[in-house]
Amino acid sequence: MHENLDRAVETLTNCFRRGGKLLLCGNGGSAADCAHILGEFVKSFCKRRPLDARLKAAIGEEWAEKLQQGLPVIDLTANCALIAAVANDQDAALAYAQQVTAYGAPGDVLIGISTSGNAENVRRAVVTARAMGVYTIGMTGRGGGRLRGLCDLLLNVDETETYRVQEKHLQLYHQLCLRVEDAMFDE
Repeated sequence: MHENLDRAVETLTNCFRRGGKLLLCGNGGSAADCAHILGEFVKSFCKRRPLDARLKAAIGEEWAEKLQQGLPVIDLTANCALIAAVANDQDAALAYAQQVTAYGAPGDVLIGISTSGNAENVRRAVVTARAMGVYTIGMTGRGGGRLRGLCDLLLNVDETETYRVQEKHLQLYHQLCLRVEDAMFDE
């Protein structure tokens, strides 16, 4: 599928096993992809993820049976009030970088999605994350744009047309989610 997919799976699996979290950012359709990726990690995707029996017992409610083990993921595109405040009070291109300073920690992972690889707000988030010891993965189209030289790992697809890049990104991040889930959870 992609030569760097194995490394991305290993990086995320190790991050989650160490108690780290995944941060996500992108624009437009790529922001929607962030919400999609979050959904696949926070609740079951293809595998059953029953809640730990001790936690179910501690909750002590019948509905706890329906809860699932999740993985810690934060979608930096979803905080509309904060994004508006940063855009108004600071600089719109700082919206994701500002959140990285609050949520990021060494050992975490940031996935920045930009079809061109040149989205300035994603670039600033990547630069900030790297400065903080957060591992960075870029998802881009052909060439990688400005993210190519900034990310620790690049998952670029061989397309330049925005919707085609996004179609290939969907296949790529579904594989990423499936494989991480498989590594993290027993059936």
